[in-house]
Amino acid sequence: MKLEQTKITSYTNSTVSVLNREESFFQSPFHSHPELELVYVKESFGKRIIGNSVMPFEPGDMVFLGSDLPHVWLNDEMYYQGISTLKANAIVVYFSKDIFGPAFYELKETQKINELFFQAGKGISIIGKTNKQIAKKLEKLILKKDFEVIIGLFEILSLLSESQDRVYINNEAYSTAHKDSKKDRLSEVFQYVNENYKKDIVLIEIAAIANMTPTSFCRMFKLKTKKSFVEYLNEIRVSKACKFLLETDLSMSEIAYECGYKTASNFNKLFKKFMGMTPSEFKKSAAV
Repeated sequence: MKLEQTKITSYTNSTVSVLNREESFFQSPFHSHPELELVYVKESFGKRIIGNSVMPFEPGDMVFLGSDLPHVWLNDEMYYQGISTLKANAIVVYFSKDIFGPAFYELKETQKINELFFQAGKGISIIGKTNKQIAKKLEKLILKKDFEVIIGLFEILSLLSESQDRVYINNEAYSTAHKDSKKDRLSEVFQYVNENYKKDIVLIEIAAIANMTPTSFCRMFKLKTKKSFVEYLNEIRVSKACKFLLETDLSMSEIAYECGYKTASNFNKLFKKFMGMTPSEFKKSAAV
């Protein structure tokens, strides 16, 4: 499945867009864009692919996606058979983070919004009471115009930033959104792993990048990330493998090699550990 990169604002000519999509089936390809996106499915079912995740969706499904997170909604096969009674309906909000300006994000009062946008890089499934509250606000938002749309968006983001009704769709590895932590001594480690995950990476080598002894590095890494370095490295490699499985026709052995695994059996074992299914099952579940 080829990934298409696009920019929503160039099509809508607006930094904030609220769309009521009504189609025979959802027609967007597997794509990503810099705008953040809030999706509320009102009608239809099938499966959605968001980053590494392949999950079913049904009416009421609601997700919030960060910048450049690949995604697609694929309706069930019956939607492609021309049955006139079947409809796909969703309210979708696109907006650019830049609409608020840099000073906005420096305010003490907006720290929870900052954190929300950061976490959205993994994809957020919105459930429970918050799901129902935001659904009602979205129904009203599609009727608003001009500055009222901005106010309505603020209300939704405020509600979501305070809510506990959030389930992360991907593990942290997919977004590798540590780019902003310039002063963190681990930032060079994250960058190095992201660029060299295909190679053998030994502990003494990675500790030297952080200018630490191996023992001190392991302690610090576990403290800051809540996982061992080996776990993190395998998450990165499995995340890259998911992208290869979704976007290329490489064989399983080729993907294993491209992701730093010496044997296909080791690749299969670790992939299943992190994803709950084998690479072949993952690729099959993502097929249209």
